[in-house]
Amino acid sequence: MRYKLFAILLMAACHALQAKMVTTTFLPDSTRVLRNPLNGWVMYMGRTWDENFWDKMGYDKMSVGDSVVRVSDYANTCYVRTSWSSLEPEEGQYVWQNPDSRISRLFQSVLDRNMKLAFRIVVDSRDQGQNTPLYVKEAGACGFQDPNNPSVWSPYPDDPVFQEKYAKFLKALATAFNDPDKVDFIDAYGLGKWGEAHGVKYGDYSNKEKVFNWITDLYTKTFTKIPLIINYHRLVGDTISWSAPHERSQALLEDAINKGYSLRHDAFGMTGYYEKWEKDFAEKWNFRRPIIMEGGWITGAHHRYWRDPSGKYREGHPEDVRLGEYLDAKEAHVNMMDLRVNDETRSWFATSFDLVKRFVAEGGYRLYPSSVTVPDRVKAGAKDVTISSVWTNMGWGYCPTNIPQWNQKYKVAYALLQDGEVKAVLLDEKSNLSLWEKGHFSTSKVTLCSKELKKGVYQWAVALVDVTKENRPALEIAVDKSLLHNGWLIINNVSIH
Repeated sequence: MRYKLFAILLMAACHALQAKMVTTTFLPDSTRVLRNPLNGWVMYMGRTWDENFWDKMGYDKMSVGDSVVRVSDYANTCYVRTSWSSLEPEEGQYVWQNPDSRISRLFQSVLDRNMKLAFRIVVDSRDQGQNTPLYVKEAGACGFQDPNNPSVWSPYPDDPVFQEKYAKFLKALATAFNDPDKVDFIDAYGLGKWGEAHGVKYGDYSNKEKVFNWITDLYTKTFTKIPLIINYHRLVGDTISWSAPHERSQALLEDAINKGYSLRHDAFGMTGYYEKWEKDFAEKWNFRRPIIMEGGWITGAHHRYWRDPSGKYREGHPEDVRLGEYLDAKEAHVNMMDLRVNDETRSWFATSFDLVKRFVAEGGYRLYPSSVTVPDRVKAGAKDVTISSVWTNMGWGYCPTNIPQWNQKYKVAYALLQDGEVKAVLLDEKSNLSLWEKGHFSTSKVTLCSKELKKGVYQWAVALVDVTKENRPALEIAVDKSLLHNGWLIINNVSIH
């Protein structure tokens, strides 16, 4: 009887030492601005650069009712749409290489605000200043004068001298900015009027597709680490700016996409320009390539939004335009929305701040684990302990880990922490964040082998890590920030015995 009682007690003790799986649930944070790549609001830098930029543009004092906010507290990215000549006024004179130059200081001020840069380099001078440096013309490149402003010159993009000089410039630019820690994306076309991929003027129109392939190949080979963007314009690369869609536009755009390009459009909210063709194209590529939007209408008199053919925009009511842009963006499942010139940005904050916050909450991608299941104790050397989590995307966009420049570098990982230090990381190599769409629950699982762990008490944690950076947390998770430690979401304690 005594031996039988001992056996029962021994079995009870063994059962007590067995791992018990504990599920911890988390509530989402829908208000905090997450500083994640290819996600969120984009503010525009404009063409006027000096040390007073932030105050002069009003970006540090944006009125919201009785309050004042900073635009950079809501925007993740600062978009530099500028000219080639402003970055290289003389051949080989690259202004970003001088840390004391105005543009270098401004770039640094963007990074200091925990934002990233983005670029569009414009070479066509029509309707603007001298966008291509004149040394290109002096070297023998053929081009044309702006009929409305004969003092400025633009190169033909099929000219070999232009192509040689531009390739040299891009290579130099990439040495400094082919860096995902600094740059969110680059508009990797930039030809035509305002660099928007339409109204391109050639020396020989028959070279249109050769030029398209040349420039998309050039950017693909030169910028290998940051996302490449192209406008899905119905007349991409063509000489005219508005007409019925060109029969080759879709094929050309899909050639660029197959090279690794992602998408943007510059006429959201303009119902006479952003029409069925554009909406159908966006729908075809939803959740396969991220989409960036730019609103077409602005609040100034130059673009009279109240003349939009929809009849939905009232003169003196820019909030009507903001809503129109927002609804187009939601339909296209965009990852990023724009805050452009001074008056337009002010109208977002003054008349449509609810939409600014709504996009933070429901636009792009916003990922969090609704539950995580882990053991509360593990026997050293155990091999078959499964850890799992269920993830939710609150956003209408997606996390584009499938683009070639990212190459699935973001993964789910679990960690064991002790005294705040990471002692072990378990990577879920099968996790594919690009498949996490809104309305679907996504599960991550890994198997723990603890033979290399010392006995003791640890904390379980989970994060979205960058596998190219030693599996360190990289994407911000949409949970209460107080639950995070250096990017790791703390779950609960675990005993290794």
